[in-house]
Amino acid sequence: MPAVLAWILHLGAPVAVAWIFFRKIWMRAALIMLAANLVALDRLFFAAAETPTNCAINAYPLHTMLPISLYGAMMFLPWLPVRLLGIGLVLHMLVDALGCGL
Repeated sequence: MPAVLAWILHLGAPVAVAWIFFRKIWMRAALIMLAANLVALDRLFFAAAETPTNCAINAYPLHTMLPISLYGAMMFLPWLPVRLLGIGLVLHMLVDALGCGL
């Protein structure tokens, strides 16, 4: 996936989800979900193994299956900011998975 498309999806998907599902508080919801993109900072601190596809999933500590499953569980917690953060993290992982050719 081209880098420009990845950036558009990383920024556009949370805003679109906030606008569609959280219309009354869409701006706050979008900001919380956009903050989830900070999970990509693990790329600065950990060197990934060279892969033919440059896939981030399973290449960085916060992009492995255990944290991803915790992000998914966060979407079902009752406190709204944590739920929004979980949605943002799952969206981030889905966009990264698209870059893996899935």
